[in-house]
Amino acid sequence: MQRHIIIVAGGKGLRMGSDIPKQFLPVGGKPLLMRTIEHFHAFDKSMPITLVLPQQHHHYWQELYHKHRFEIPHQVVNGGDERFFSVKNALATIPDRVLVGIHDGVRPFVSHSTIEQAFAEAEKKGCAVPAMPAKESVRLADGDTSAPLDRNKVMLVQTPQCFRSEIIKAAYQAEYNPLFTDDATVVETVLKKHIAITPGNAENIKITTPFDLELANLLYESEQNKE
Repeated sequence: MQRHIIIVAGGKGLRMGSDIPKQFLPVGGKPLLMRTIEHFHAFDKSMPITLVLPQQHHHYWQELYHKHRFEIPHQVVNGGDERFFSVKNALATIPDRVLVGIHDGVRPFVSHSTIEQAFAEAEKKGCAVPAMPAKESVRLADGDTSAPLDRNKVMLVQTPQCFRSEIIKAAYQAEYNPLFTDDATVVETVLKKHIAITPGNAENIKITTPFDLELANLLYESEQNKE
């Protein structure tokens, strides 16, 4: 099946403490959002890329890709007030009977293996999400109290979350619910579909804090040294 990727980049960067939205902050001298797009283009140069940005960021994005001579083809779609509406806007541009991956714009180090396995499992089972096992002890907080959880049963979810287009489009016909924290939750809640888990990669971190940005630059340098 044809594969499409939606890259969602609607963050305001509040936890980053920067006037510049986090998706535009530099990693290796280039906006990290461009690094994310580059990873997917390198994975499959024929795969259509849809980028979701708040409308107020469109002009700035145009300035950046002219400045950096960024030539990877992609279409830009308006974001919504919540991630749910951003994804819904993007899905309206995706054709039927394809596979759709939905990825956080601030995860620039997703591996080709993570992408491939999530798409392949989604083609077989309809829905697939990459995840990593928890390495640290985990507790469930409830007000002033907490209780231990078996970390062997806890998975840390990543993106791209991949689906057959008819499944993800049907799920997003539902009304918005603030409990929809990711796309798998929407599908599972609305359609009661089973979500397959595929291996993620440890480098596939979500850049949300200044420490994350420092780590991202170290990961980029490590990638360059390997090449």
